[in-house]
Amino acid sequence: MEQEEKQESKRRKTLERELEWVRMAPKARHAKAKARLSAYDKMLNEDTKQKDERLEIFIPNGPRLGNKVIEVEGVKKSYDGRVLFENLNFSLPPTGIVGVIGPNGAGKTTLIRLIMGFEQPDEGDFLIGDTVKISYVDQQHKKIDPDKTVFETISENSEIIKLGNREMNARAYVSRFNFSGADQEKLCGVLSGGERNRLHLALTLKDEGNVLLLDEPTNDIDVNTLRALEEALENFAGCAVIISHDRWFLDRIATHILAFEGDSQVYFFEGGYSEYEENKKKRLGDITPHKIKYKKLME
Repeated sequence: MEQEEKQESKRRKTLERELEWVRMAPKARHAKAKARLSAYDKMLNEDTKQKDERLEIFIPNGPRLGNKVIEVEGVKKSYDGRVLFENLNFSLPPTGIVGVIGPNGAGKTTLIRLIMGFEQPDEGDFLIGDTVKISYVDQQHKKIDPDKTVFETISENSEIIKLGNREMNARAYVSRFNFSGADQEKLCGVLSGGERNRLHLALTLKDEGNVLLLDEPTNDIDVNTLRALEEALENFAGCAVIISHDRWFLDRIATHILAFEGDSQVYFFEGGYSEYEENKKKRLGDITPHKIKYKKLME
């Protein structure tokens, strides 16, 4: 109960900041941002019965992480004649939640692919700790069979899902991601964007990894699932790397920020999103969003 009250207090403290962000949002996003904030505010003020019945997501802990998670040393990566990033150096904290931010095309997903070994850097090294077990499902959901149902995809035709040292009824696990009743029998090929993201989360979080790589996990998901994901991440004993444009989400859960700031530079910051913004303003002055620039690749 004390932990729950602490989490609620933390969320309430972000509401005033979120209200200010809504007022500052471009007109095209203003209505959507305001509606989302209204829904979130309603969730914070729900009655006790609703709290008892709310969605809950559990992330199983994989092998215990050692002090060395993933260390990135002097990495450079180029693409199509331009340098995405160079001289990239950072070390993932064993129990940290790292928010990866920056404009589309800056190289965020490429970074994940480098960590996974799907691509290789032009220079430098990714050093993976011996105890690391990575959980990742790619954003394009390439392994999801469109002709299988949601339940078949998540459960792999088993009635029991093993989550760490726990066993759970497969249908109960699927329902934690807001797939209940007939929704569990939907074919994956007809799912909406939000449903596919919930399916993506369910697959990633049951994999018993101690390092989670999540690419835009909050896209199009409902407030219930968002809130449950936040609580699951806060209770996760491992490390998470999360690509997101959702500044509200990152401000609530991130312990570190990895920011693609343009000119092929990436900045690693210890602290949350709002603290990072203050730091960036002191370092660079104007923090108004602008078109990202790259260095040209020198032959």
